[in-house]
Amino acid sequence: MAKISSQDLGSLPIGKILIKQAVPASIGILVMSLNILVDTIFVGHWIGSTAIAAINVVLPVSFFIAALGMAIGIGGSSIISRALGAESNDKALKTFGNQITLTILLTVSLAVIGLIYSDAIILAFGGKGAIFEPAKIYYTIVLYGVPFLALSMMGNTVIRAEGKPKFAMYAMMIPSVSNLLLDYIFINVLDFGMAGAAWATSLSYILCFIYIWWFFISKHSELKINLSHFGLNTSIVSEIGSLGFVTLSRQAVVSITYLFMNNILYDLGGETSVTAYAIVGRMLMFAMFPVLGVTQGFLPIAGFNYGAQNYDRVRQTINTAIKYAAVLSTGIFIILMIFPEAITRMFTTNLSVIEQTPNDMRWVFAATPIIAVQLIGAAYFQAIGKAIPALLLTLTRQGFFFIPLILILPKYYGELGVWISFPISDVLSTIVTAYFLNKEVKATLLVPKQPS
Repeated sequence: MAKISSQDLGSLPIGKILIKQAVPASIGILVMSLNILVDTIFVGHWIGSTAIAAINVVLPVSFFIAALGMAIGIGGSSIISRALGAESNDKALKTFGNQITLTILLTVSLAVIGLIYSDAIILAFGGKGAIFEPAKIYYTIVLYGVPFLALSMMGNTVIRAEGKPKFAMYAMMIPSVSNLLLDYIFINVLDFGMAGAAWATSLSYILCFIYIWWFFISKHSELKINLSHFGLNTSIVSEIGSLGFVTLSRQAVVSITYLFMNNILYDLGGETSVTAYAIVGRMLMFAMFPVLGVTQGFLPIAGFNYGAQNYDRVRQTINTAIKYAAVLSTGIFIILMIFPEAITRMFTTNLSVIEQTPNDMRWVFAATPIIAVQLIGAAYFQAIGKAIPALLLTLTRQGFFFIPLILILPKYYGELGVWISFPISDVLSTIVTAYFLNKEVKATLLVPKQPS
């Protein structure tokens, strides 16, 4: 593997460095997405379609706690990228130490609270009827592993901030591959049922954490911290919090969306509709992998060059990232429009679910090609440390448009109103983001070129 330095973010051609960053990120996300897909397929065929709905109830809770790690990771990594760009290594080290401390304190506390109030939380997120019991089994075990997932998600973003995308990719692949192997052993061979699926997931998180811990103590990492870096610094914590709050808010809105969707769909169509949503949700994670990969690759490049005040490269990075992401997402969109029934049959043999899901899937993905603008636009403000615009643009799609739409449209259109809310919110949020991104670029990045 060729040695990659953080300084490459400011020197290599934009297209080349974006591909170097985005391809490993995309592969890592793809593997994780495939893991979730295959995991759902295993659960659907080996346990039953109700088990798919049960996992869908648990995911928003466990992912919200884990998202604290990602929020702290992205918030801190924005600081680290800009600090490395400005050659302020001491600030980068202190930031990393503070990230670790915050992640441990917050995620362990929330996991404990989540276990204490498990019954109430499961019911609130749609774990009703036959869904409750398998959901509780899965929920209880998975929460043991969630703090390790949070630390892994935090560490992964820091690895990217160092300009080491291949190591970040490997970190994402480890839990994916190990989860599938453990699924086969625990569910199919040992017949542990939902408990087996849950233990496979938790143990895969722990293996990922071990790899990331190894990376930072190895020669590959530039960030060699000591005990003095773990003490919380008020200004750094505040900056991590303001930037990380963007990511956390997004995940909070996602969790709230699951809460509304599971309950609304259960009332409108019962367990079949909740299962359909679970399948569509897994495909949504999968379909987004090219855009999310480019977004992940975009963040450290934009942050580094903004910190180095190389605004022309920042502008080039924005344009290139949007172009790449749009082309890739369009390809995925075409496949999903053509083969929704075949995709649904991979998850289940339940005829009611197979009949309902393809049409739902087409509505959900109808506006996929245009969302590159929305994601990269919001990510840009995060990369340059402008927390408020990043927060508002991140919340635009689901918070400002989608949630109100799913509360209003079903009153007039029934279950169809739920599904058409997806493309409507995608279009509206993309328009809003494009406006503010264009305004920001004109105000801050269009500066006279310096003499060579």
